Parts: sequence; C-alpha cells; structure tokens
Amino acid sequence: MGTKRFPDPFILVMLLLTGAIVVFVYSGGGARMMGMASMGRHHQGMMGGLPADYVNAQNPLPGTEAVLQDGKKLYQLYCAVCHGDRGYGDGPTARNLVPPPANLYRVMRMPIARDDYLFWAISEGGKAFNSTMPAFKESLSEKKDGKLFTI
Repeated sequence: MGTKRFPDPFILVMLLLTGAIVVFVYSGGGARMMGMASMGRHHQGMMGGLPADYVNAQNPLPGTEAVLQDGKKLYQLYCAVCHGDRGYGDGPTARNLVPPPANLYRVMRMPIARDDYLFWAISEGGKAFNSTMPAFKESLSEKKDGKLFTI
C-alpha cells in the first residue's frame, strides 16, 4: 500500500490562494476591493512576474519631508482625480470608470506593493488590463538629480 504524498507546501498554499482569489473575484468582491484591473495586475505581478525592464527597480530617493511633499504634489496632480485624496479609489471621476480605480490604501498594505511593482504599474498604466489608467512613462520621467519625476 503506497503512502499519500502531498505536493510541496508552497505549491499547495499557492493553489489554495489562487482558488480563493478566483472565487473572490468572480463573486464581485475583487471589483469592490481593488478593481478588476488591479486584480489582473496583481495576479500577473505575483504569478507571472514583472516585465524585465521593471524587475528589481528601486526608489533611490530618501524618505525626507521634501521628497514626500514632492510626491504628494505629483499624486494630487496625476492620481487623486481617480484614486481619491486618500487613495480609496473614490476620486471625482471614479464612479464613471469601469473597472473602478484601485483602492491604493489597501494595495499599499499588500506584499506586492514593492518599488518595482509600483514603478511598473505607474509607468505602463492599465491598457493591458482593460483599464483606463494612463501610462505615465511618457509624461513623468526619472531624473538623477534628487527628484524622482519631472513634470
């Protein structure tokens, strides 16, 4: 009589997690929590990996008050109209968008919220995920003189 052999625990956990995500998304929970496009991006980032141009990208800026204020200004200018002032996905244009904007407040508390993932999401936008989020790689650019982006 053979012994039952379970797959590697990591694989088992990932299968269970994937199943839970699928049930959550198809029950409509994903659309309310992060937006369907966010779930697609999240899934690709976790399972498929990031495009090579973005893997291991690191934010070179220190977390100084000046850098944080510059980031806040850029967020208000480019992001708040959809994602809202606090990142809840409830900006003034959010109700007209399908899929709805991601709830960044929640996304930023997830393990996926690494520099490389965020840089990819902001740079490429949502076209690959049927989202209206614009790609900012042409309108925002990296700089090497202490500022992450220029306007």
